[in-house]
Parts: sequence; structure tokens; C-alpha cells
Amino acid sequence: MANREYPDSPRVGVGAVVLRDGRVLLVRRGVAPALGLWAIPGGGLELGESLREAAEREIREETGITIRAGEPVFTCDVCHRDSDGRVRFHYVIVDLAAEYVSGEIVSGDDALEARWVSPAELGELSATKSTLKLLRQIGFLPE
Repeated sequence: MANREYPDSPRVGVGAVVLRDGRVLLVRRGVAPALGLWAIPGGGLELGESLREAAEREIREETGITIRAGEPVFTCDVCHRDSDGRVRFHYVIVDLAAEYVSGEIVSGDDALEARWVSPAELGELSATKSTLKLLRQIGFLPE
């Protein structure tokens, strides 16, 4: 995604919430702004791409999993400023519900690690605030 840091306008990010056998597909981010944190897999929307196409592509690139993306279930605004107050990162993120189709997890692209995570296991991981909020909102985690 061009101008990831210090962009001239907000960037659109897209992710997919994939549930399977009581677990959610998560990745440990390999790039800022959420470097090292666990999150819903996803990435940048490319010019001419639909949200669904982007979600399916990004999940395949980051995890090796093939999904069928559905409707949006969560939207958030992520804005990080540097010590001088300049906008270092600004994303509007749209997460879609998605259905697992096939594949075994192989982390790639911007993901340091990818795995299926149960609600109990999630308590032991450092996840982004927006991921936890989303998972509570859809009922995967208790309020």
C-alpha cells in the first residue's frame, strides 16, 4: 500500500472475521502500526477492488486460507500521530464476515504468525483494542 506512513489521505483497510470450530483466524502483525499484536487478518484495499475481493485476497496472502467474504460487520478509524503531532498512520478499516472455504495456515505477507485462536487462548495474547472490541461485538468474547 503506497504511503503507509505519513499518508496524504486516510487509507482504506479491509479484514475478514473467519470463524471455524469455535476459533477465530488471527495474525500477529509484522508491520506498524500494530507490529507484534494479534489482529483480524487483512490489509489495504487496492484501486478497482471490491471490499470482498480485497478481503479474500488479503486473507489468502497473509494466512494461505481461502475464504468467501460476506457483509461488513465492523468499521473503525485508526489514527496514530508521531511525537510532533503529525499523522503517521490513518486507516479506515472495514471488517467483513467470512466463511472458511479451504486451506491450511501458512503465515505470509505482513503476518509474523497466523493461527486459529479460541476465546480462552485470546486472553493470553496481546491483541489490538479494535480486534477485542470487534470480537466482543459479534459475541465471540464475553462483554
